[in-house]
Amino acid sequence: MKLLFAIILTVSILYASEETPTKEEVTKLYVATFNRAPDSAGLEYWTNSSKLMLSQIAQSFFNQPEAQTIYPADTSNIDFINSVYENLFNRLADAEGMDYWKSELDKGAISKDRFIEAVIHGAEDNENSTDAKVLSNKSLAALYYAEAGLEDTPEAKTVISGVTEDVETVGAANTEVDELEHEVHDEVSVDDTDEDNAAEVAYEDDSHQDTSVPAENNTTGTTVGAAAGYTLLAWNDLGMHCFDGSDFSVFSILPPYNNLNAQLITKSGTSNKHITTGVTISYEALSNNGHTNTVSSTKTNFWDYLVSLFPGATSVNDVGLTGNRAPSTTPQNMVYNATNNWWEADGIPLINRDDDNMTNFYPMVRVVAKDSSGVVLATADVVLPVSDEMNCAKCHASTVASTDAKPIAGWENSSDPLKDYKFNILRLHDEKYPINSADLSAVQAKGYTNYKASLYETAKSGTPILCATCHSSNALGTTSIGNAQPLTASLHSKHAGAIDPSNGLTLNSSSNRSACYSCHPGSSTQCLRGAMGSAKDSNGTQMMQCQSCHGSMSDVGNSSRIGWLDQPNCQVCHQGGERHQSALVNGSLRTVLDTTFSTNPNTPASGVSLYRYSKGHGDLKCSSCHGSTHAIFPTSHAQDNIYSQQIQGHSGTVAECTSCHKTVPTTITGGPHGMHTVGQAWVEAHQDVAEHNSTNCKKCHGSDYRGSVLSKTFSARTFKIDDQTKTFNRGDKVSCYSCHNGPNG
Repeated sequence: MKLLFAIILTVSILYASEETPTKEEVTKLYVATFNRAPDSAGLEYWTNSSKLMLSQIAQSFFNQPEAQTIYPADTSNIDFINSVYENLFNRLADAEGMDYWKSELDKGAISKDRFIEAVIHGAEDNENSTDAKVLSNKSLAALYYAEAGLEDTPEAKTVISGVTEDVETVGAANTEVDELEHEVHDEVSVDDTDEDNAAEVAYEDDSHQDTSVPAENNTTGTTVGAAAGYTLLAWNDLGMHCFDGSDFSVFSILPPYNNLNAQLITKSGTSNKHITTGVTISYEALSNNGHTNTVSSTKTNFWDYLVSLFPGATSVNDVGLTGNRAPSTTPQNMVYNATNNWWEADGIPLINRDDDNMTNFYPMVRVVAKDSSGVVLATADVVLPVSDEMNCAKCHASTVASTDAKPIAGWENSSDPLKDYKFNILRLHDEKYPINSADLSAVQAKGYTNYKASLYETAKSGTPILCATCHSSNALGTTSIGNAQPLTASLHSKHAGAIDPSNGLTLNSSSNRSACYSCHPGSSTQCLRGAMGSAKDSNGTQMMQCQSCHGSMSDVGNSSRIGWLDQPNCQVCHQGGERHQSALVNGSLRTVLDTTFSTNPNTPASGVSLYRYSKGHGDLKCSSCHGSTHAIFPTSHAQDNIYSQQIQGHSGTVAECTSCHKTVPTTITGGPHGMHTVGQAWVEAHQDVAEHNSTNCKKCHGSDYRGSVLSKTFSARTFKIDDQTKTFNRGDKVSCYSCHNGPNG
């Protein structure tokens, strides 16, 4: 009964969900339906060009001549069910499963294409089962074949025919693909004396490269010309972008302004892996789980007031301050930034409302890399998070009970709640900080010629106020006027003593997230949603708050602090094999003793060291593998995790070597953060290293060699050790005692 309930539940979920398919999902349909890997062109068509949902693709597969040949009209349901089970799991259907599915197919309760989807999902839901391992391994091998650009159908069957639950069979299949690829490209004639012609050959020969050395840091780009595998890494820079919302008619703290970065990596070779020329990389709106966001200008009046807020700018609907457009169904090109060694699209004017006007703080885009012929090389589906949950009305609305923030002139009492609290704030600002004539002249000299001595009257006259006009902001690149503090210092220092109406404490004294979430994307958005924000103790109590990294409200508002640049970095918590739950010791940042997990010094400017600009292994940006600030992988939001699932088959840090390498390079300390290779080859070769340099092992495996947080597995892994099979579940700590009796065993 449990099996039947699980099957029924899976089927019901299938009929309820319609999402844009991933390459992995379509690959599994190929394996299940045709018992082969997808050809490169076919996978590209069904995933990106067909514009069909996964269920529609599954249905379309049965209209193809290939499927009609495999399953002629007289194929019995018993034979069909067994064929699918053999294709997916290398076994016939069990009796209980056969009885159920035959009954459902016989009476027409489920179609054959839906049956295939249900069986796939059923295996995926039981991720530790043998079926799930076989399916995952077959999918990995099949996708590797397709991404190598191969098209031969018999070979597509052969390469996955020997794949089992043993991960080593995936490596064997990939080796076979590499050999096939070399055979294909060896037929290409290259005149070694003609460098121009050689550069145009659609293949990068790495057969003579020494794959025993680690991948090197190298910012020199590789010109595209290969029908080889690629990985597209993409991310939002901050993990959340705030903006003022639908109304900009009174004042603005932040406009709609989202930043997207990307790096394209070739899987071939161990050097020159960054693709920087010969390609176009673009972004477009992506529908996900019923959410579609393809336009911004109809959801806010920002473009009506853009020129007033930013004199000299041009207002074009859906075009942001930098000239980049809001995501739509039309791809928008990104540009390559050589200084940062990434592709970028800054200032994307994205709004947190879907096209049906429903709130969505986590809209998605698809980033696409194409070669000069328009052939898709790789894609990445990422979140561009955005929120207007800056709740100034909590204290400044005319309807609040407390009079602490009430202007002397009285509440505005506007019938428009989006304008009401803003006018109250401007009244209060005029009363406490009147603008003198010198400052007004300086403001007008910046192009704000309609500004008056009263900010309230200026807004009432139809000219909205940009707070960063007088208060410098590193986010918008503005400078202060007169004695005005930087915007971040002014806001945080002024509000540190404010009483939080939800708990009666000052915002400065609150030790929980509610203080920050009063103004930053908060209780609904849940901005801090990554691994740190999700960390809980055995009692379910949250272990880290915003203040754990940033300190108190007055700390952030300190006049000596440089907003957006003076930020905590990784090494203050990640050091000495420990993961500290707070960056602070007695109110100051912890002294750095270990730079294994450090951000880059003087990045992006002298004297600062920011995670979002830092790079590590292979010159990959830290965010490309670990996720954005506030959204370090894995996060509590499913949309964030789609990216790493597409790249490596599971959520969390992008940590699988095969994400960026066709074959895993063998290295002792050349991996990310000085790691060794992970995999069967290392298991077989590590004994000599451990015997002669066991001290290094302690960094991750613990001082007693019994494992630590740094030796946890990112995914389930199976190894062969001394003719035995050893399986590790995701999150298991690998130690010297896992396979033998300690370091000397």
